[in-house]
Amino acid sequence: MRKSMPQNRMTIQRRIIIEELKQHNSHPTAEQLYHIVRESLPRISLGTIYRNLDFLSKNNIIRKLDIDKEQARYDAVIKEHYHVRCIRCGKIGDIFNLPKTDIEKEVGKLTDFVIVDYLPEFKGICPECINKTKSEELKSITEDKKENI
Repeated sequence: MRKSMPQNRMTIQRRIIIEELKQHNSHPTAEQLYHIVRESLPRISLGTIYRNLDFLSKNNIIRKLDIDKEQARYDAVIKEHYHVRCIRCGKIGDIFNLPKTDIEKEVGKLTDFVIVDYLPEFKGICPECINKTKSEELKSITEDKKENI
């Protein structure tokens, strides 16, 4: 009979997943991380990646981001910070040291909810996509943005 492994143990798989997340600050999906981790652990399965990401995020060792509507992304930085996503390529960047607001308290006053967390998402166009975009197309996007302000 096979003994079950304790769920709170820091396994080799978990350690490598964390190390790879720290090295790849691109906020990879589980599938992207699977291909990265397979270089170190060729026999690891996609299911193992998902189970370990779930464990690590539920235990606040990594952060699960629900920014991408199609797939969750993962972040090794658990320090409070925000994210910005490119509307062209989907690249996600970190925003640190943004001044703290009392938005949680204000939303709490406007609703019956006790606010425990919020994840504002900033959207924009990353430098790489700006360089690839024709100047007229970019001008159109920025003019549309100005009209909506």
